[in-house]
Amino acid sequence: MKTLRRVVITTPLLFVLVSFSVFAMMAAAPGDPAVDLAGQNAKPEDIARVRSELGLDQPLLVRYWDWLSGAVTGDFGISYSRRQPVSELISSRLEPTLSLALVAIFFAVIIGVGFGILATVRPGGIVDRFVSVISSIGIALPQFWVGMLLVMVFSLQLKAMPATGYVHISDGLAPWAAHVILPALALSLMPAAELMRHVRSSVSEVLDKDFVLTARAKGMLTGPIYFKHVVRNAGIPIVTVLGIRIAQLLGGTVVIETLFGIQGLGTLTVDSVLGRDMPTILGVVALATGCVLVINLLVDLSYRFIDPRTAQ
Repeated sequence: MKTLRRVVITTPLLFVLVSFSVFAMMAAAPGDPAVDLAGQNAKPEDIARVRSELGLDQPLLVRYWDWLSGAVTGDFGISYSRRQPVSELISSRLEPTLSLALVAIFFAVIIGVGFGILATVRPGGIVDRFVSVISSIGIALPQFWVGMLLVMVFSLQLKAMPATGYVHISDGLAPWAAHVILPALALSLMPAAELMRHVRSSVSEVLDKDFVLTARAKGMLTGPIYFKHVVRNAGIPIVTVLGIRIAQLLGGTVVIETLFGIQGLGTLTVDSVLGRDMPTILGVVALATGCVLVINLLVDLSYRFIDPRTAQ
């Protein structure tokens, strides 16, 4: 009940704060969308007509209230540059970004949690040192550089993967996977490296607890010790880091989509910012804010599953 009450109170407040901040910053940015749409050589009366059609002649708070009242019902307005409903525009770009993010999260969890746990089986061993080096490299390397390196090796040299573009999953699972794997790997490297480091640290700390030492003294095998005692007790810090990295991973799709030529929400955001397309930007921001709030809610709920004491 505490989690539900906090969600009911904070979600509308955070949504309004984030959306209004973006709205105000875009309104204060130099330039005039009406001039861009009417053309640089347009007459003043034509610019005034376009500004009136877009509602840009209204005060800032009035414009924001009009947008917010529509957003509550799912109407995010009409795109300035594309002249189509923002909700339809976002829907058409949602699958590539969602596919990229989900596959990247899968890679990050498998690599980060798997190698993080393996590193603790024999502290100071080869795997432990390998994980320490790889995690440091993964955190330091920029995602776009990793993406270019993957393209050079697997696309240009080995000819194994396509370098750019996206194929919808309805057109075939194999071509879809071929276009998603490389950008997802580039996107997942940094969160996987950070998750690897935190898993190693959290699990190593739990391994030194008395109940683990007692289990070892009773002759319990390493596998059951990890799955029955260690992973669950180290779960809260791991889930916390995972939730933060997933939220940051969604922002990283902008760079990766641009690099791999994927027409998703990331490239839509870049084009909208460059074109000062306020309704589209706010629609994407609203979707991203909702995703982050849902992720935080799932993290809070997972605490209760991992450690029921947190519900008290």
